[in-house]
Amino acid sequence: MDIKLASNDHPIHPLLKQRWSPRAFENKFIEPKLVRSLFEAARWAPSSSNIQPWYFIIGFKGDDTYEAITKTLVEFNLLWATRAPLLFVTVARQHNNRGEINVSAMYDLGQSVAMLTIQAMSERLYVHQMGGFDVEKTKKIFEIPDGYVPATVVAVGYMGDYTDLHPNLIKSEIAPRERRIVQESVFSGKFGQSSKIY
Repeated sequence: MDIKLASNDHPIHPLLKQRWSPRAFENKFIEPKLVRSLFEAARWAPSSSNIQPWYFIIGFKGDDTYEAITKTLVEFNLLWATRAPLLFVTVARQHNNRGEINVSAMYDLGQSVAMLTIQAMSERLYVHQMGGFDVEKTKKIFEIPDGYVPATVVAVGYMGDYTDLHPNLIKSEIAPRERRIVQESVFSGKFGQSSKIY
């Protein structure tokens, strides 16, 4: 949808301009080679001390893992997420190789999913990340060991028809994307002081 293109104030890559998080997914199988490329992109994300604290539990629609992932979702996300052909849980390893807390673990996991997201966009696949899921239930269902924490559930698929969504979801699906202006995020000198670059 053109309405979802970023209304950027400065030039950005077309894949970034087109990226958004739909809830309407087409009932279309994703070829395994494309899925492998998604996680290959995630693999090559930067990470502190090359710890690579990211792990993924993936399920394809119709298999047991997918069904188990849906059991962790909050009711709102169940309205739409089960339309996606691929669901996965992101998991962060909380410690470094010396057994110390890795303060960069979540940051690095996020970078890996960002890389995966751009790879997905290059294949006309869309990614929607969710925080609305039960962490403890996820740890129990998938027997995730201590020291590893589920961070998000992610839906991936081809864009579908928004008119097929639950009526409560249509308004947000077709609303323009919004962001605060960059000057409110980029500072110089001290926090809150806009950079002179703008």
